[in-house]
Amino acid sequence: MDEAQTGGCLCGKVRFVTTGPLREVIFCHCSQCRRQSGLYFAATSVAAEALDLSGAEHITWFAASDFARRGFCATCGTILFWKPNAEARYAILAGSFDRPECLHPGYHICTAGRPEFYRIDDGLPQYAGDGPDVATAAG
Repeated sequence: MDEAQTGGCLCGKVRFVTTGPLREVIFCHCSQCRRQSGLYFAATSVAAEALDLSGAEHITWFAASDFARRGFCATCGTILFWKPNAEARYAILAGSFDRPECLHPGYHICTAGRPEFYRIDDGLPQYAGDGPDVATAAG
């Protein structure tokens, strides 16, 4: 989807506008995503030049690995971004969009790390590690 999409954190101190095409939503079940979010990440992705941030001074970046860092609002704690160090793109959490219905599901990755208390039965493709064209620290 190429039209502009908006979103932000719970308290409103961090806002963003995307103007480029958004990747389908990838659901990551790795231990890092589980520990940060409480279950799993559901995130799209956009090229860095297609993301306009306001309130960036309210974002705290945490380097969970040598591979990527995770960005969240320092005021309300909303998880917003996952940024690979070697790529000019940002993964943006699907729930942070004002109109998340603009997004479309893609597939599940790192399912080998999925806890047994829930099932994945939505019919989307599943990958034990990284998915096609997606590299993670858990890979």
